[in-house]
Amino acid sequence: MQIGPHRIQPKVVLAPMAGVTDKPFRLLCKRLGAGLAVSEMTTSDPRFWKTAKSLNRMDHVGEPDPVSVQIAGTVPAVMAEAARFNVDHGAQLVDINMGCPAKKVCNAWAGSALMREPALVARILEAVVRAVDVPVTLKIRTGWDAHHRNAPEIARIAEAAGIAALAVHGRTRDQQYAGTAEYDTIATIKSMLRIPVIANGDVDSPQKAKQVLEATGCDAVMVGRAAQGRPWIFGQIAHYLTTGELLPEPSPAEVRGILLGHLEHLHAFYGEASGVRIARKHLGWYAKDRPENAAFRAVVNRAQTADDQLHLTRDYFDALAAGVSPVLPVAA
Repeated sequence: MQIGPHRIQPKVVLAPMAGVTDKPFRLLCKRLGAGLAVSEMTTSDPRFWKTAKSLNRMDHVGEPDPVSVQIAGTVPAVMAEAARFNVDHGAQLVDINMGCPAKKVCNAWAGSALMREPALVARILEAVVRAVDVPVTLKIRTGWDAHHRNAPEIARIAEAAGIAALAVHGRTRDQQYAGTAEYDTIATIKSMLRIPVIANGDVDSPQKAKQVLEATGCDAVMVGRAAQGRPWIFGQIAHYLTTGELLPEPSPAEVRGILLGHLEHLHAFYGEASGVRIARKHLGWYAKDRPENAAFRAVVNRAQTADDQLHLTRDYFDALAAGVSPVLPVAA
């Protein structure tokens, strides 16, 4: 898949997810096989650009090309300025969020709420495309609700405005993440456009990725929640699409190495206190398929230092690698 000057290979993309696709997670997913990793949503409001959270989100030092940064907002001129600011700080692709279903985003008429205002969508897209000399991409849903699936209309507006690639989540905004994604609307959009289209929604295995690509004719698939605790899914999908062969799941020892490296990067990136706190959700995701998950989370969430968190995690996965049930301290 080609987006402007950037060749995206393999054709599997990490979806932008607020509070998840930070720099440590993006780097990990890219290393394990993602062809592109989109940053978590950043605000277009300049009043918040200097906060610790925004500065972390705008840190792209050492990140492999291409660096894709997602922005969110409702005012064309403000969105254009946010795009320029992020390009000045390392963005090589600017992604516009019109797919987030969160109430606090939609109540501000950002995210997927914008799909209710096609004329405003056009003004935002045109302003951002004019503002920067890097490719601009867009992420949308199939519509606001089942009675207003206007994604094909928005897709035409996007292509006319100069959007370089379009990602479509196969749910309406009112579905949130419930039910199952549908791909007929995505297939319709792909058949209409000349720009690359990326299919998103319920891509949770190599077989599903192939099925979605075949059903939609899309140029790539986008993986979101299925990558939480399973960052190796990108390499698995890429291998299957190329060879038709399913790779085995990583062993507990392999998961241990991946997870400990991830934790150490989180601690270094955010500092010990914040890194330990942020790491807790990732620890839960990594252990979610184990019968000891609840007990493990109860124990590891008590860890207040990086050393304690690493020690508890190392012991847990060492036991799994040795084929014995982990012995967990009793939670207070």
